[in-house]
Amino acid sequence: MLKGSELTRSMLDAGHQEIWCAVDDSSDQEAMSNLANNDFTARIESFENGMFYCTGGMAWSCAVPIKIRALTHAEAGF
Repeated sequence: MLKGSELTRSMLDAGHQEIWCAVDDSSDQEAMSNLANNDFTARIESFENGMFYCTGGMAWSCAVPIKIRALTHAEAGF
């Protein structure tokens, strides 16, 4: 089963565009640990020459697809 950066590459190959990902230059594990503080997320639009590229033009070594969704009323603390 594909996961992490391999899944992102496969999704891009299948025609998916602007995939929300946790990103890092070290490893998929680091990308996900950085996600805890929402430090490094990006919409990945391509994979070229061994690097993932986001809509902002930055290159990343690792990009783990994540799900972004709107907060619910309860999650917002009301």
